[in-house]
Amino acid sequence: MPKHWIYPDWPVPSRIKSLVTTRADGVSRGIYAGLNLGDHVGDSVVDVAQNRTVLREDLPADPHWLKQVHGATVAYADHLKELVEADAVIARRANTVLAILTADCLPVLFCTVDATVIAAAHAGWRGLAAGVLEQTVEMMERPSRQIMAWLGPAIGPRAYEVGDEVRRVFVAASPQSAAAFKGAGAGKWLMDIYALARLRLQRVGVTRIYGGDLCTYTDAERFYSYRRDGVTGRMASLIWMEPEEAYM
Repeated sequence: MPKHWIYPDWPVPSRIKSLVTTRADGVSRGIYAGLNLGDHVGDSVVDVAQNRTVLREDLPADPHWLKQVHGATVAYADHLKELVEADAVIARRANTVLAILTADCLPVLFCTVDATVIAAAHAGWRGLAAGVLEQTVEMMERPSRQIMAWLGPAIGPRAYEVGDEVRRVFVAASPQSAAAFKGAGAGKWLMDIYALARLRLQRVGVTRIYGGDLCTYTDAERFYSYRRDGVTGRMASLIWMEPEEAYM
């Protein structure tokens, strides 16, 4: 039965595969209703396991899940045997499935134009400010001009309200970041996390940037949103490489 995945629209080599899950197709109930893939948010462990089984049917291997902590640590998945604390992950082997869980934070998928390195990063405002995207690009160990990035579903610029302290962090690091904030009164700002991500990627030479047009907060039918609902589930953004011989 077809599933309600979102397939990133970006000009990657044919052996690069990626998808983003939505709330549809799952067995979770109540406030987690749908395909909740987060096992750390209070949902039934049985339901989450069944949801992950549904996802696994469309993947070549079990995903490499991370313990995400809103930092800038990058892990290598090819030899990963256990859950690690990191907010980005890199792979160079075929059929290594990278996964990022989100419910408003920005998931970013990466690949090289020659389809030899892939990565996935979790960028909430703290991780973004800490440099998780720049660190991921650096650790891919390829010229930036050879790297593509796709910005997945995140809280949109009309819904992401932050305080002065958040704006100051970004503007102090780059005055250009001021353009990503619109005043919302009383020391509040509407922040465009997509614009900030693009700016940070461009500053390290990544110009092939796609996506960035889906809002988790306003699309309650398809997406979980922490800002909207408080306690809620998580979607997954995943990427992997199929074996080269399949395309020879």
